[in-house]
Amino acid sequence: MKGDAASEGASPEVLALAKVVARLRSEIVVLEGVAATTAVVERAKGVLMAQGDVSADTAYEMLLGRAAERGRTLLEECWILLGRMNAGPPPGHAPTAPPPAITVSGNEPATPAPGAGRHLAGGAALRPLLARLADGLTTARGGDDVAELLRTVLGGDAGVDAVMIFSLTSAGSLELTGCAGTGEELAEQWRHVPPLSGIAAHEAIAGGRALWLEDPAEDARRYLLIADPQHRWPSRAWLPVPSDGPATAAIGFLRAQPGPFTAATRALLRRAARLCAGPLGPPERPRDAGADGSRDGVDVTSVQRVLDALAGPAILLTPLRSKAGEVEDFRIDAAAPESVDVAGRSGKELVGRRVLETYPTVVGTALWEGYLEALTTGTGYEGEPFTYEEVVAGVPRRSVYSVRASRLGDRLVVSWIRHDTGEREARRLADMQRLGTLGWGDWNLATGSVSWSDQMYTIFGRDPRDGPMTLEELSRHLLPDDLPAAAAAVERLLTEGEAVDQPFRIATGHSVRHLRFVAEAQTDADGAPVEVHGFFQDLSAQRGAELALLESERAVLLQRGMLQAERALAARLQETLLPVPEQSMELAGLCIDVAYVPVDRGINVSGDWYSAIELPDASALFVVGDVAGHGLAAVGTMAQLRFTAKGMTITGSPLPDVLRRLNTLLLHTASDPSGSTTATMVMARYQPWDRRLTWVRAGHLPPLLVRGDRADFLEQPAGTLLGASFDASYGQAVIDLLPGDRLLFYTDGLVEETGEVLDVGLDRLAADTVRLLREGRGETLARTLAAMRPGNRDDICVLDILVPDDR
Repeated sequence: MKGDAASEGASPEVLALAKVVARLRSEIVVLEGVAATTAVVERAKGVLMAQGDVSADTAYEMLLGRAAERGRTLLEECWILLGRMNAGPPPGHAPTAPPPAITVSGNEPATPAPGAGRHLAGGAALRPLLARLADGLTTARGGDDVAELLRTVLGGDAGVDAVMIFSLTSAGSLELTGCAGTGEELAEQWRHVPPLSGIAAHEAIAGGRALWLEDPAEDARRYLLIADPQHRWPSRAWLPVPSDGPATAAIGFLRAQPGPFTAATRALLRRAARLCAGPLGPPERPRDAGADGSRDGVDVTSVQRVLDALAGPAILLTPLRSKAGEVEDFRIDAAAPESVDVAGRSGKELVGRRVLETYPTVVGTALWEGYLEALTTGTGYEGEPFTYEEVVAGVPRRSVYSVRASRLGDRLVVSWIRHDTGEREARRLADMQRLGTLGWGDWNLATGSVSWSDQMYTIFGRDPRDGPMTLEELSRHLLPDDLPAAAAAVERLLTEGEAVDQPFRIATGHSVRHLRFVAEAQTDADGAPVEVHGFFQDLSAQRGAELALLESERAVLLQRGMLQAERALAARLQETLLPVPEQSMELAGLCIDVAYVPVDRGINVSGDWYSAIELPDASALFVVGDVAGHGLAAVGTMAQLRFTAKGMTITGSPLPDVLRRLNTLLLHTASDPSGSTTATMVMARYQPWDRRLTWVRAGHLPPLLVRGDRADFLEQPAGTLLGASFDASYGQAVIDLLPGDRLLFYTDGLVEETGEVLDVGLDRLAADTVRLLREGRGETLARTLAAMRPGNRDDICVLDILVPDDR
């Protein structure tokens, strides 16, 4: 009572939705019962198909006829038939027990060895196999189960090693709906097959005929064979699955046994494919529907054909009534291709959907009442525009519709107009024009009317109140230099109807814009242009970027040319100031070897330098220096230091005094922006009469002395960088050289490495020097050490001084 009261107080909309929920729950219970009985019916159909070699539909009609003739239900007739099969074969028939090598029930299906096929005698020998196959198909769930059953039952007698089942989609492609014996990797590769030519499965479905591929070499020329690296399947068969209409599925039987299929094997595979028509075919038609799906005089198939030819949305609604005859819902049974709902579902995607389940908020609205009135009275319904909203993937989508409905038999034909589609497309078009800086225009040459999009006014900087311009008026805005080419293009467009794609410039206010005009003409029957359609695109920003890039490239090329010229000049100066001898030279009784390697990248030259000269008193002067910086400034400072040091030493100035004066010289040139202000230097004076070497340094790396089998760096006297401080002081050190001694002066390019501590480079130099001398490569020691530094990032200068052995 309480529930009845609640029902009486509920609104009609709530009651309608409650009925939908209750019906869905009851349908679940019904479906569970149907699932329990369908297996029995399918099993009985399979038995009749195997015994009588008939189709699935014929077997079903036979069961219906026998049940009606004997006054039984369909389910009772199926159980009686299956009971007779289980009791044993009829008298005079061969036993239907399966061969010992085959088992199709239980949990351990026997898989025959590849190629272990037996001889198939005839129809009587096939019946046990087909009966077992039909029995197994009643419990098969999905394509994989069907494929595994086929492989298991047909493996021994037909030599079937693998099975693949393809189904045809609405787009014409193939989907692998079942496979057995192929392996997961191969199955995944052929899961989706596009609608290509040369696919055997597709040709079998399209032609409705079996394909027997028995010669791999010949078949590969015609078909794209399924990849088989091990060549396991030299013979294959593709058979379409029979159906009432065109075939939509094909079964591939892949054999490890080479050679052609025998006539008995072909007959077995054909009948096996026919048995699979039930599990793999389309669902059966409702019992109350005719062969063409008609009911109450309305042929749904014919209506669908009519809707397929319509332009615009339209659907056929079938009312779903309660036992009392009241309309509880409508089902969409046919739909035009251009029928699209608010969620984006279109055409055949709508067929089979129920109105209240798919669009629940329609219940209780004027639209729902209009449907009921049109169905009851036969009066056409045409409603006012209304807004419908649906949440799709969490996003609300809303559209405005006007709907019309007319009765057709006991059904409704519904069409509608979606009002917001034009607005949405207009917004998209406006956004596209704005983002692409382009606008369109139409010019009617017969009437003189012109139509512009809003973006055109922005491109031309024109007030919309002034209206659009004719093609003749456009010439007033062009720059004089672009006018002849643009005028010629427009003339060809208007007289010959030739399409144009013409760039030009216009003056708008205080700026110049670069535009592109693309247009074509529509002509009349005589070929004369009557309308022009085209668009203008503003390329000013792109052109500005191109000009800026071009100017930048010119500046880079100019700068590069200046730097290359400077490098060439500096290199010539360097070669003139620092001639490197091609072989060792003798000086004050010493053997001198020089190596100079410039930097191998960039366009600048460095300031590394050396000097080795004989002084007036027969002594020798050795200098190695490194000027900070690159280019002409570094070369100029190097020449200044080199000549000043040489001149002061020749006049007899002590070496520490020479460094102090050079330091003052660099400090004096610091005010020159183009001059280098710092440098390092090591300077030595050798007296041949007592073999004494006096040397000084200014922030330079220590000389390396090789005596016997040892290589040690000399202890350095005080001496700071040249050009760093006015208070710099410089000391000197003295060493007596012995016959066989070898002394190396060098610049930092020989030992420095990015990211490496300097001591590591010095230790490497000492070790390499000792190793080269032990290998007997002392005559070219300086050049060999320099060559061992590939990819040098700085100039390398090495001065190798050898005291000859008295022997």
